Amino acid sequence: LDRPAVAIVGSRAGSPYALAVAEQLAADLAARGILIVSGLARGVDSAAHRGALAGGGPTIAVLGSGADVIYPPEHHALASQIIETGVVMSEFVPGTPPLPRFFPLRNRIISGLSRAVVVIEAGEKSGSLITARSALEQGRDVLAVPGNVLSGRNRGAHSLLRDGAKIVESADDILEELGMAPN
Repeated sequence: LDRPAVAIVGSRAGSPYALAVAEQLAADLAARGILIVSGLARGVDSAAHRGALAGGGPTIAVLGSGADVIYPPEHHALASQIIETGVVMSEFVPGTPPLPRFFPLRNRIISGLSRAVVVIEAGEKSGSLITARSALEQGRDVLAVPGNVLSGRNRGAHSLLRDGAKIVESADDILEELGMAPN
């Protein structure tokens, strides 16, 4: 897994748009040799992992539970696919349940493993904003995908854009931010 890594995070209740964008960005980045990092959560995270696998790349899933406690439980098959070429990891001891207080801790590891964090569809109180804040504290790049302004589902990502996060419309935008000229 010796390759540059990018985290893709966002809403657990992602809109069809957010899920499609996450999967497409992850697939395009993976096809270009970028390692995708996310949290195996419902919504944007799992779409990013699926996209990375579809793009032929490995992906890292960082859990907010013990590495042997796959959460949510419906992602057992996805976790098994990830393990074939990538990693499912956790800082918590085996058997640790997925308690709410563990997810913000997990988010700092997601950003720490990555050169950049891409936020897709994050509300004002989204855990993805914790990941973005950790990324900034760790000197990582923060990027965001613009979304629908009518639903309110993307206020958090839009505030990141207002604060100077780079706008992402394609994988090329991310590669450019990493200093890796698109092919």
